[in-house]
Amino acid sequence: MGTLLRPRPLAHAAATPSTAHAVVVGGGGGRGRGVECQPHRVRRRPGPQVAVATASWRRRRETVVRSDFAAGGAATMGDSPQALSDIDVVSRVRGVCFYAVTAVAAIFLFVAMVVVHPLVLLFDRYRRRAQHYIAKIWATLTISMFYKLDVEGMENLPPNSSPAVYVANHQSFLDIYTLLTLGRCFKFISKTSIFMFPIIGWAMYLLGVIPLRRMDSRSQLDCLKRCVDLVKKGASVFFFPEGTRSKDGKLGAFKRGAFSVATKTGAPVIPITLLGTGKLMPSGMEGILNSGSVKLIIHHPIEGNDADKLCSEARKVIADTLILNGYGVH
Repeated sequence: MGTLLRPRPLAHAAATPSTAHAVVVGGGGGRGRGVECQPHRVRRRPGPQVAVATASWRRRRETVVRSDFAAGGAATMGDSPQALSDIDVVSRVRGVCFYAVTAVAAIFLFVAMVVVHPLVLLFDRYRRRAQHYIAKIWATLTISMFYKLDVEGMENLPPNSSPAVYVANHQSFLDIYTLLTLGRCFKFISKTSIFMFPIIGWAMYLLGVIPLRRMDSRSQLDCLKRCVDLVKKGASVFFFPEGTRSKDGKLGAFKRGAFSVATKTGAPVIPITLLGTGKLMPSGMEGILNSGSVKLIIHHPIEGNDADKLCSEARKVIADTLILNGYGVH
């Protein structure tokens, strides 16, 4: 019969992660039998320095991967940390350049706005076409250096002389720049704190942008009343019915304020779908600018006297377009 021997521990065994195996020595022609011992692995806890370094690397990798995911998949999960880091650096450099270009352009064009403003108040107080033309030049100069814009459905835009209520999905800080290139005299609604920014905030005031204090029901009511008044006097207004930028790129629920303005004034609703701005500059990551392109789709006007029905129809048009192009909807 075979004999089961227990070997003595070797000097180097302590350095290996597994224990020694049982050895079977055969007898009688080598037909020995024995019991096979399954090795077990000794797990050692990493030291404090190793744990901290590992956690730090994981946090950095998660941040970079989140940035890349928002950027539309420029890199994959299988890419090396160095490649992901390089992409992140390039996006941050592009972001700095973007703000530098827009700031320089805004300074010179703001001067032009100030010069023509007295004439605008005398002859075109509500539409302010000259100011919007300057804003169009500013937005076009800025974005043309950083991303390609494709506009579809320009034939659906009413002339500047016809008031309308424009609505669109809201993905990014770049949405305003993109929409200003259309050259339409619509009044945006913006929170009051933005008006305090030098140059940009002052230019918004000259454009006639409507201030809003969030979470203030009285301010919201005043804002809607002012929108109704502007539309009745021949100007157009622009709403982001979601109320804020989407955090995950998916279309959120619509508020009915814009559509109540349309029903009270009889103005048509012009739905607009923005594609790609959230990938270039995701919400909450305004310090970066990824490479890519943007598409703006102008849909057919919608008319009616039921605010809830208008809200549902406009949202469906935008949601269907987003889904068709691979975007999500809540």
